[in-house]
Amino acid sequence: MKIAIVNDMPMAVEALRRALAFEPAHQVVWVASNGAEAVQRCAELTPDLILMDLIMPVMDGVEATRRIMAATPCAIVIVTVDREQNVHRVFEAMGHGALDVVDTPAVGAGNPKEAAAPLLRKILNIGWLVGQLDSRVRPTPAPQATATQRKGLVAIGSSAGGPAALEVLLKGLPKDFPAAIVLVQHVDQVFAAGMAQWLNGSSGLQVRLARDGESPECGAVLLAGTNHHLRLLKNGTLAYTAEPVNEIYRPSIDVFFESVASYWGGDAVGVLLTGMGRDGAQGLKLMRQRGFLTIAQDEQSCAVYGMPKAAAAIDAATEIRPLDTIAPRLNEAFTH
Repeated sequence: MKIAIVNDMPMAVEALRRALAFEPAHQVVWVASNGAEAVQRCAELTPDLILMDLIMPVMDGVEATRRIMAATPCAIVIVTVDREQNVHRVFEAMGHGALDVVDTPAVGAGNPKEAAAPLLRKILNIGWLVGQLDSRVRPTPAPQATATQRKGLVAIGSSAGGPAALEVLLKGLPKDFPAAIVLVQHVDQVFAAGMAQWLNGSSGLQVRLARDGESPECGAVLLAGTNHHLRLLKNGTLAYTAEPVNEIYRPSIDVFFESVASYWGGDAVGVLLTGMGRDGAQGLKLMRQRGFLTIAQDEQSCAVYGMPKAAAAIDAATEIRPLDTIAPRLNEAFTH
């Protein structure tokens, strides 16, 4: 991949260069020391991927991400040395279209190749996402709705641009929304707790990480919180699982949607929001085939029109809606 680095710290730039050197197929095409320079360089030569720092002079990584995604969109991964202090900035950048976030590789500590592994794994996944190589069509499961009947479930999947979209959607729901909500967002587990806390404070609803063995219930918004996949089991409880191990999206929206189509015994709505790639499209189609209402975000309101576009292409969405109309539609669906 052709990769650009945006960072004002020479030591961090060197750490990234050393990490990328472990994969000869990666080429650093340019380095920028601030966001404004990155916007200009990206217009001159748009790379396959940008490794974007958050805190920089002149223009920070959040604003640079917003401008690049508006003018010359490409894959962006946020690289930070202090995720706890920057958690809100991380999700703001993801709201503008950044795909993922990873720690800056440590320099001079332990095994350099091991230190580089998380970054290289992210880049490998991004390569698959950008190339949309995961085109496998999964078989339709036989409906086995044996879970305990509940009033309703909203299953939501999102990726690039998802945090900001989820904030808008959840703000549009009343505190006494009469259905359980489960979110699957493409975000590394080290940031999942921070995202749950951020949504909990900004939306007015109770948002927390989903716990292994619990059941979706009204009054709680549950966010998938590990790098394993979240599934609904036959008995109606949630479980984290490493399978399928070859699934590049972790946690996978398809895996969760498919389990809802197989085992949820009450009413359900599937919602697929902004994101790059195809994850969630096949699962949403299975939910539609089961008779559930399925909604995909429209192109105009998406930060990245990838996953909803893939869903629309295979007729997986019952309805295609602007983001600000999805919450009212959910209210309508569950207040009859």
